[in-house]
Amino acid sequence: MNEDTKTRNRVIGISLMTGGAVLGDAMLFVVLPLYWKEFGLNAVWQIGVLLSINRFIRLPINPLVGMFYKHFQLRTGVILALGIAIITTASYGLIQHFWWLVIMRALWGVGWSLLRLGGMLSIVSLTQDTNRGKFFGLYNGLWGLGSLFGMLCGGVFIEQASILMVALLFSIIGLALVPLAWIMIPLQLEQRVEHAPELASARVLSPYLLLVLLTGGSVGLVIFGLFSSTLSPLIGRIYTGEYEMWGLIIGAATLAGMIQAVRWGWEPFVAPFFGKIIDANRSPGYLLMFPLLLAGALFILLANAHTISLLLVLLLIFQVSSTLLVTATDTFAANAAARSDRVKAMTLYTIFVDTGAALGPLISYFIMNISSVSIVYYLAGGWLLLISSIWLLYFRAFNV
Repeated sequence: MNEDTKTRNRVIGISLMTGGAVLGDAMLFVVLPLYWKEFGLNAVWQIGVLLSINRFIRLPINPLVGMFYKHFQLRTGVILALGIAIITTASYGLIQHFWWLVIMRALWGVGWSLLRLGGMLSIVSLTQDTNRGKFFGLYNGLWGLGSLFGMLCGGVFIEQASILMVALLFSIIGLALVPLAWIMIPLQLEQRVEHAPELASARVLSPYLLLVLLTGGSVGLVIFGLFSSTLSPLIGRIYTGEYEMWGLIIGAATLAGMIQAVRWGWEPFVAPFFGKIIDANRSPGYLLMFPLLLAGALFILLANAHTISLLLVLLLIFQVSSTLLVTATDTFAANAAARSDRVKAMTLYTIFVDTGAALGPLISYFIMNISSVSIVYYLAGGWLLLISSIWLLYFRAFNV
């Protein structure tokens, strides 16, 4: 088995375990904003807390997880994370109390840190500059299939059955994946020796990496946080009815799940392809600016959409831009980390992404509590356009 095939198999193994673990979390983002009273909540702000507390808890946890993977096997971390996912996913259907759900969401934050940081560190170690974008795209695309299943099937099944049934079903799937972890997840991370000299510690916080960190935090804020938690209300603003098709009730939750699922469906193909383009391009910076500009403009257009047909078209285009943006940002961060202290750089990157993702739901629902979802999307679009302008100034200043 050649080196590229071995690397691919390890990436696939980590991705599949991650995809199985995120089923419950993905389902919650679609159904909680619409069925929050059935979860035992009594105020809209509690939605934002539940969708963000798992991300806030990751901020102090991420450095500890980095230390964990220096002393323990990757397989141990993944199995521990799967166990956490099984327990927390079941709790979404069994618990109807806000503070107990807060505890479960915080516990899931620990599980996700084990999965995400472990996966990213392993890929940085196993890849080179010539294939890092491709494998990061493959990783993001494959674990995203879990989000596809969680959002699409979660939204559809809950409108046909109950939250309890779906939560228990997803927990059983997670339980079934535990034996698979022993087969597909390696015991140890393979350390690839870099012949390039390690950069000085100060170089870890170079202007380039600082800008990558700012962009990663912004992607976490508007893509993983804001957009994921407000898609259902955005659709519900226009699509207020429920229709039946082939015996299925098509409500706002189902539509939101379908829109999110479309992205995860094409990511295993689009993300690695775009990653290969980044790997082969001598000036890849503009491949980051393009999705930044596109996503920023689309946020503003989404705020102005007043028909369901136009909204759905814009959402599909936006999902393409988000795939490109996440792939580019992860690749830029990984390339910077490969030339520096890997654990330090990738830990900083995950902290910035998690901080943005944690703030996204809180800021969104705070603004929606005093204004509207349209204002949230105007602000998100303006922020991404500002980040793209900063990158343009950087390229001109350093002749990139």
